[in-house]
Amino acid sequence: MNTEKVTARRLTAEEISELGPQDGIFVSAGTDGFPLDCYAPALLTKPGKNFEGGSFEVKTVFGEEFHVLPDNTEEAGVWIADKAGEEIEVLRSAGVLLNLALFVPGGSKESLDSLYSAARDAFGAGIVQRWDEEVVEVPDVKVDLYEEPARARKGGNSQNRDRRALDIYPTRVRFLEPSEGWKFVVEPHKEIVDDTPTI
Repeated sequence: MNTEKVTARRLTAEEISELGPQDGIFVSAGTDGFPLDCYAPALLTKPGKNFEGGSFEVKTVFGEEFHVLPDNTEEAGVWIADKAGEEIEVLRSAGVLLNLALFVPGGSKESLDSLYSAARDAFGAGIVQRWDEEVVEVPDVKVDLYEEPARARKGGNSQNRDRRALDIYPTRVRFLEPSEGWKFVVEPHKEIVDDTPTI
C-alpha cells in the first residue's frame, strides 16, 4: 500500500454542491469490512448541485462507488487539496489480495514448497504469504455443479429449471458461495453430446 501526505481541508455539503465531476476530492479509502485510516482520490459522479439531502455519490480512482454525508462528524468526510489545510494520508496505489486454491499433482510437501518459493521469487518475499494452508484430496471424478433458484419446483423437469453451470470439479463448491436467492446443485457429470445431424 503506497500513501503520500497531502495538505487538504474538509468540505461542507454546501461547498461540495458547488463542485463538478471534474473536481478532484479525497474520501475515505476504507471499504466494507476493511477499514483504512487514510483517504483515496475521488470524483463526484455528477455535479454536486444535482444531489439532494446532503448525500453525495462519489467514485474513487480504485472504482469504489458509495454515498458520503460530509456534514456527518462520524464519517471521514470529503476533502479537497488546500495549502492552508491540514495534512492527511492519501492512498495512491494498493495491491490485490488473492485467495487461491491450488491443485498440486501428487500433493507432496515438496511441490507446495516449490510453488511458494517460485511465487515469492516472482513477486517478492514480503508480498507472498501463506495465511491459511489446508491440504485437501481432490477425487479423480467430475460432477456438474449448478446454481439454481432456492425455491425451484421439486420434481420438475430439470431441463426447464432456471439454472446456470458453474464447474465440474467437486472441491470447487468449498470455495464458493451461492448468489443471493440461489442454491448449489451437484449432480453426476454428464458429457454433453451434440447429436445435431451434420451434412
